[in-house]
Amino acid sequence: MTLTAGPGTEELKAHALRIRERIVDVCATPEGGHLGGSLSLVEVLTSLYFDIMRVDPGHPDDPERDIFLLSKGHAAIGLYCTLAERGFFDPEELSGYATTGSRFMAHPVKAVPGVEMPTGSLGHGPALAIGFALAARLSGSARRTFVAIGDGEMQEGSVWEGAMGAAALGLDNLVAIVDRNGLQLTGATEDIVPMESVGERWRSFGWAVREVDGQDIAQVRAALAETPWEPGRPSVLVARTTKGAGVPFVAGNAKSHYVNFTERQHGRARSALRRSAPRGGGDE
Repeated sequence: MTLTAGPGTEELKAHALRIRERIVDVCATPEGGHLGGSLSLVEVLTSLYFDIMRVDPGHPDDPERDIFLLSKGHAAIGLYCTLAERGFFDPEELSGYATTGSRFMAHPVKAVPGVEMPTGSLGHGPALAIGFALAARLSGSARRTFVAIGDGEMQEGSVWEGAMGAAALGLDNLVAIVDRNGLQLTGATEDIVPMESVGERWRSFGWAVREVDGQDIAQVRAALAETPWEPGRPSVLVARTTKGAGVPFVAGNAKSHYVNFTERQHGRARSALRRSAPRGGGDE
């Protein structure tokens, strides 16, 4: 697999904007979709697919590709739109999301090029990621595994069973990203998973931890580019994000979890994204 020079920050921001636009468009189709958690993860997904991970849209099953698992599977629209932007399939196909005969479902499915496994039964992603990371090590492959976890998902005991196992195995080719947007379908996660304790919890399970502004693409890519942060330890990036980021009238609101935009709301969301579009060139 051939690696090329990484893109500049402004180029990544332009990709992120187009991904956000497509997420908003999908959530204006008849079925609507999981908007909030898809938008909060955009900078992470953009950094991974356009800078950090070794992937080839022309050969999605390349044995030396890096692996990404979306444990918080309800953010599938965000993953689909990222894969479309990266060239895994024609973006026009997204207009049929959730219709009869479409391969795009509410949670990721293997029928979509670039999706490694069906996910979304919360709490299972970390254990699956351990399997990929351990297989790479046993086969002598340089392949890395990345897994995105929701902060509400950390209420699942299986997340912490996986965390213990990964640390015990010394899987430093494994990187977890916690989408710390502070909200789940039922409301705030803060009372259950206090903000200041997230990094400490992962450290106590033997992981190397960094925390960043998850909507700052420069911070995200810089942190991910340096993994593993400690030899012999898996890495976890706690990305502080905003649910519904980029669309002010839903951002930071639990109601953004699942949205079916009206034509007027779709127009407002699109206008908001255009106003936030990156201007100028060069790196920050």
